[in-house]
Amino acid sequence: MPTKLKDIPRRVYIRYGLLCLPGTAVLILVLVVVQHWVPIPFWIWTALIILWIVKEAVLFPFVWRSYDHSPADDSRSMVGKRGVTRDRLAPTGYVLINGELWKAEKVGHEAPIEKNRQVQVRYIDGLKLFVALDDADI
Repeated sequence: MPTKLKDIPRRVYIRYGLLCLPGTAVLILVLVVVQHWVPIPFWIWTALIILWIVKEAVLFPFVWRSYDHSPADDSRSMVGKRGVTRDRLAPTGYVLINGELWKAEKVGHEAPIEKNRQVQVRYIDGLKLFVALDDADI
């Protein structure tokens, strides 16, 4: 994941800019409507629009991740992790991995995996981990 603004994909900048356009258009529309009752000098119009654009630029570093729809692909990082069973896996139960409790199912047709045994993640489907008894625990 990018950590510097220069590493952020160009599509994120474009998406953010396009989604900021309606807010800027509403600001201009409000200024036009207010102009009918109170005359607004041109320099105030310009200053308000520039301040609005500066506000959007200042907020970008804090919100850009919500405009990046690339998959995080963290599911593959779970494969190979080791954890400890919190329930008897016959065939499903819960395992504790990195301090998090996960729903898990044992792979294979062996006997159930007992509570407090070390397991290793073989693959993941959605939010369910498929685990097998860890070789180091045999």
